[in-house]
Amino acid sequence: MELTEIIKNKIRQQGAISFHDFMEMALYYPSLGYYNSPRNKIGPEGDFYTSPVLSSLFGEMIGKQMEEMWFLLDKKPFTIVEYGAGTGVLANDILHYLKNNIPLYEQLNYCIIEKGEKMRHLQKELLSEKLSWYDSVKEIPSINGCILSNELLDNFPVHKVMMKDELMEVFVDYKNNFEEVLKPADEDLKNYFSELDVVLPKGYCTEINLDAIRWLEDISESLQSGFVLTIDYGFSSAELYSDKRSAGTILCYKGHEVNDSPYESIGSQDITAHVNFSALALSGEKLGLKCCGFTSQANFLRSLGLMNYLRRLEMENKDSGNKDFIFQINKLLVDMGNKFKVLIQQKGEKCRILTGMQFANPYP
Repeated sequence: MELTEIIKNKIRQQGAISFHDFMEMALYYPSLGYYNSPRNKIGPEGDFYTSPVLSSLFGEMIGKQMEEMWFLLDKKPFTIVEYGAGTGVLANDILHYLKNNIPLYEQLNYCIIEKGEKMRHLQKELLSEKLSWYDSVKEIPSINGCILSNELLDNFPVHKVMMKDELMEVFVDYKNNFEEVLKPADEDLKNYFSELDVVLPKGYCTEINLDAIRWLEDISESLQSGFVLTIDYGFSSAELYSDKRSAGTILCYKGHEVNDSPYESIGSQDITAHVNFSALALSGEKLGLKCCGFTSQANFLRSLGLMNYLRRLEMENKDSGNKDFIFQINKLLVDMGNKFKVLIQQKGEKCRILTGMQFANPYP
């Protein structure tokens, strides 16, 4: 049975479902949801590009930041936990960089949390050493190091809400077509905005990512000491809830084309929503995760010396073909770098000044 029919039957049996539950089924339903289907999703034959696919320099810069984190944690045994490692390219590039630091590499443990069997298979084909796979961060004992996610949280199922006379939640019903209906929002959704001191004007539509908060709670319990490095596209509350985003931020990706129709191509297109980094920072503070800084991916990479790496490559490869390639990679990274943001949080001692946060805001 097709996923669209499964969702229709669920609605027929129990009535309208929340947009959160619809998005969860569309993305993660066993074998049929977008992220559990066997089709390729990343790269030229997929639906979107990620920064690691564009250039190994992205992983090398993150590896450089990890190396500094290891130093600040007194050069103790270091664990990297990567959530949703995709094809494994980012892990491969980070490990390639860290191999140059023998004392660090010898005591390094690289853990991948990946539930999709297709992605695990791809990762295991590419990666051979220092790697172990888990279903949950709770399975990994005594983490001292860094928990990394790149383009993860934007794919967590979100609650879609609209402000009327009171806050309403969007539910999905089916008659002749999928249609949205409104029901009064639960207290946890209302509290989300009150804690952020956000007041939505009447008619404003947006999303709430409670799953991201629960994810952070799991991390805070498992991380003994170290850092949380989150890379994704999104904004602070002030930017996210501006007038120009009054229709929300949900977007869908299929074949490198963007649309705003989540009820079409169910199971064969990606569905995303922008991340609220202010909510992550606020929740992190309550959980003992201090904010080390918030910046754009472009500033993060520049701070770590990306441009110097590119210049060096250009000097080493003087023929025009390689120059064109380096120019394209530089352009793509900078373009994506302005859209994506980086948040680093720390558990343990007082927050240190990290090289990647040289041009950061102290708080989103």
